[in-house]
Formats: sequence, structure tokens, C-alpha cells
Amino acid sequence: MEDLVAKAALVLALGIAAQWLAWRYQFPAIVLLALAGIAVGPVGSLLHPVEDFGPLLSPVIALAVAIILFEGGINLQLRELRGTAAGVRRLTLVGAPLGWLLGAGAAHWIGGLSWPTSAVFGGILVVTGPTVIAPLLRQARLDRKPATTLKWEGIVNDPLGALFAVLAYEVTLALDAGGNGVWGALAHVLLGAVLAAALGVLAGLGIAWAFRRGLVPEFLKAPLVLGTVLASFALANAYVEETGLVAVTVLGLTIGNARIAAFEEMRRLKEVLATVLVSGVFILLTATLDTGTLLVLDWHHLLYLAAVLLLVRPATVLLSLAGTGVPWRHRALLSWIAPRGIVAVAISGLFGAKLAEAGHADGALLVPLSFAIVLLTVLLHGFSLRPLARLLGLASAEPPGLLLVGANSVTTALAEALAAMQVPAILADTSWQRLRPARHAGLRIYHGEMLSEVTEHHLDFANIGTVLAATENDSYNALVCSDLGPEIGQTAVFQVGPEEPGSNPARLAHDLGGAVPPAFSPGLHVLRDRLWQGWSFQKTRLTEKYDAAAYLADRADEAVTVLVVRQDGRIQIARDEQAAEKAGIGDIVLALVPPDATGRRRRGGNGGAP
Repeated sequence: MEDLVAKAALVLALGIAAQWLAWRYQFPAIVLLALAGIAVGPVGSLLHPVEDFGPLLSPVIALAVAIILFEGGINLQLRELRGTAAGVRRLTLVGAPLGWLLGAGAAHWIGGLSWPTSAVFGGILVVTGPTVIAPLLRQARLDRKPATTLKWEGIVNDPLGALFAVLAYEVTLALDAGGNGVWGALAHVLLGAVLAAALGVLAGLGIAWAFRRGLVPEFLKAPLVLGTVLASFALANAYVEETGLVAVTVLGLTIGNARIAAFEEMRRLKEVLATVLVSGVFILLTATLDTGTLLVLDWHHLLYLAAVLLLVRPATVLLSLAGTGVPWRHRALLSWIAPRGIVAVAISGLFGAKLAEAGHADGALLVPLSFAIVLLTVLLHGFSLRPLARLLGLASAEPPGLLLVGANSVTTALAEALAAMQVPAILADTSWQRLRPARHAGLRIYHGEMLSEVTEHHLDFANIGTVLAATENDSYNALVCSDLGPEIGQTAVFQVGPEEPGSNPARLAHDLGGAVPPAFSPGLHVLRDRLWQGWSFQKTRLTEKYDAAAYLADRADEAVTVLVVRQDGRIQIARDEQAAEKAGIGDIVLALVPPDATGRRRRGGNGGAP
């Protein structure tokens, strides 16, 4: 037992470490998770999941997949489909069956698999998987429309692919028995899928009804939802295997669109849980690999894998999206990006063994083939998504910028200074009138309410790395920072200081709102007065001849560091004066300086700017 606990802890630690490294160095997380699993499994022999976890491995993976799909479903907002509904509908309703048929045909005619095995594996390959798509989209910073399409396809097609595999397997058994029960098998599977979907809808509506009427206390809401997910999964699977994936996906979709008060808290909890499960399960599955697993594949199988990537996926996308009006650049991206993940491997392990037991010997090839396609797509798509998206103009090449919430003389002057530095910044406000100076100056603006659900569909948060809330209402600033903190990162949200420090009721707790940087601690009124008196935002690029020490010695004592723009374009708002001291060669320091300091610089020359 102690050994099992230690290995479970090792898996969790490796998963978290891989996710952190991926975030820190902007690397595809799924690639690092795969490498971690291979390192402790077939290479290091520290982990042997089948032997270590025994009969617990399959049910643990199955339940983890159920929770992951539920978390994906809860994030599917119907309002996201605005402008992408046609593409999503075609890729799921037309593309999924078409991909099944094309994949099965390629498996038989190119891979040399029997028709029963080809039909099952063709269904499995429909699964593109949120476990892989979600980490890739998080780091690629794709435009909203292709990102939404990939997310919906990945989540919706997971249960569809499992359903196709079940359908093919049941028909295979019926044909093996003489063919008399084919229609009965089809009806059984389809009825199971319908009942599973109905179960998901009813369970979701029941939870929403109970929450709205206050029948469940706050501390029991998340546990109740989690228990309902697992119960729905088990009940659906008890009638037809793998239809539980349909039930949990529909359950998540129903709850996610029910507009219940506790939705955000649940969504964040499930997101944390799903991240941990994705990390752990992917490491466990890749750790089960051994050199012999992949060595059973011959050149026919390798040719088939190439056909899946280069023929089946492009043909599926191009044929299913024909006549939809989806831009060609979106089609080109979708034709290439279709990584497979946990669900494909898990289903392959289940049906591969069953086909082999039923007398179809090549069913044993499903596991090595699925691992091969997962590794291939994870590596190829993980490394190519961002470059391809940039090449097609579907992802921002510039570093994440600064979002300034609240248009006034201070934020407008700061936005102008950042624009002069070619640093991306967006000035947002609910008043068109207050945005007028920024509009006349040609600055990037957003006219809308930051706390509205509509904002996330019009403002691309993938291109925002830092937030400064600078309205005159400290309570509103705190709400904006609290709302955007989980999206942007708690350490990247800031707000201006209150007008009357120590007496503002908005700051009820230390975990509400954002940090107050020294440059903005005096409050908007003081900062406006300083600008009226001639203070200005001054930029200085540090060089080998004019480093941080020389800059600080030459700067006016009253000046205060606002932010530092690193060489790679990252924006770091100064939390203290050490930010300027730690600035390196090539970094740009932006400071708020008094009027008599502008001409005081002797060595910087034009503020040291390039």
C-alpha cells in the first residue's frame, strides 16, 4: 500500500511539474506529459501502471475520463457558437460519421486490418479529445472562432467516437453469430445513447432546479455535482457500455448553460480537478508503453498512420465544411489539427481485448496503433499549432498586452506611452464619451462592460497578459480584478489605490481585488494632478553602457517606476522599486517622472529610448 501511495504521489508530482514547465516556458503541456510518462515508464522503469495499480487502473481511468468530459461539457457555452455554429454542426453531425467511414476504409485497405477491427478503430479515431486540445489552445493563443470550433469538436466528438466504436463492436458480434441480430444490436446501442443523453439532461436540470431553490447548501454543491457525474456515468454504462461518456458530456452542457449562481465556483473546481486528472492519467497511459508494443507495427501500419494524418483528416474537414462559408484559413488549420489523447487510448484498450477474445486476432493491434497515433499527433500538432496559426494569421504574434479598465487622462496617457513603445495595450470603458480622447489618438479601445458575459466573446483574453483596473470606483476595480484573476492570473491583475486609504469599505478581504502598484497607490485624483502639473510617462531602454544602476542614479528622486517591458515583450507592472533595479540589458523601464526631470538626463539621450 505504501508503495502504491508513493507511486500515485510520483504521478501527481510529475503531472504538476510538467504543467508548470509548460506554462513557464510556453511549451506544449501534453508533450511534456507524454515525455514524463515515457521517462518513468519504459525508460526509467520506475512505474509499471498495470502491475502497480492492478485491477484499479481501468476503472480509475474510466472515471477520470468521465470527469474530464464533464468538465469539457460544462465549458461549452451555447453563446460561443455565434459565428461558428455552422462549422461546429458540420464537423460533428457530418464530419464525425464521415471520419468514421474514411478512417475505417483506410485501416482496412492501407493498414491491412480486418473489417471488424477497422470499423471499431475508425470510430475510435473520431475522438480528438479535450484532454489534448485544451492545453494546446491555452498556449497557442488562437483566434476565437477556430479555437471555439476545435474545442466543441474535441468535446462533442469524444462520446460520438466511443458510440461509433460500440456500434461497430455490437454489429461485429451480431454478424459473428449469424447476422440475425444486426438490427437489434443497432437499436440497442442507439437507444442506449438516447437514454444516456436524456439522463444527462434530466440530471442537469434537476441540479439547476435544486440550486435555484436553495435546497443544497454551498458546501455540498460541488460534491453533489461530482457524485451526480459519477452516478450518471455508471448508470448509462450499465445499459450500454461507453454511453456513459454521452451522459456526462450532456450533463456538463446542461449545467454549464443553466445560468446557476454557483456556476463559476463549480467550473473552477472542475477545471482544477480535470487538470490534475489529465496530467495523471496521461502519464499513467504513456508509462504503460514498452518497446515491444510499438515494434509489432509493420510498414503497412505506419503507412496507415500517415494516411490518417494526411488524407483522412483533411478529407473529413474539407468535405464536411463544403459550402459553409468557413474561411479557407480556418479549414486549413482544422484539416491538420486533430490530436488524440486519453479517451482514444482507453477505448482502444477496452475494445482491442474484446475483439481478440471474439476471435479477431488483429484486435490486439488497436493498443499499439492508438499509442502510435497519440504520440504522433501530440508531438506533431503540439509543436506545429502555434507556428501554423501564425502563418495563417489566426494567432497573435505579438506578446500578451496590457488591458486598462477605465478611460481617463491617466490611463489614456499611459496607453499613449505604451503605443509609442509598440507595446500592445487596450483601453476599455463603458462610456463612449470617456473613450473619445483615446479614439482620437488612434489607440486600441474596447467599448463595453468588463463584467458582462458578452465581453469574453468580443475581447480576446488570449492576447492579454496583464490587467490594470483604474476607474474612480474602487469597488468596481476590485470586482474586475477578482473576476479576471482566474482567467489572467492572480499575480497579473492590478488596480489603482483608493482615494481615501484606510476608509474604503470595498477592500473587505485581502483576497479580493488586485494588487496596488506603488506608481498607482496615490489614487486617480493625485495622478491627474501630477499630469496637469507636467509629470509624464518616460521610457528608458537599458543598454550595456547605461544599465539599471546608472539609470536609477540619473533619475529624479520623485520619479516612480510604472512597469518594465522585458526583451521578449512581456509586461511586468512594478510592485516596488526593485523592479527597475532588476531590469536587464535590453529591457525598457517606463516611469512617471516630474516635469523638471525630463531634461535632466545626461547620458540616456531621448530618455534612453531606441
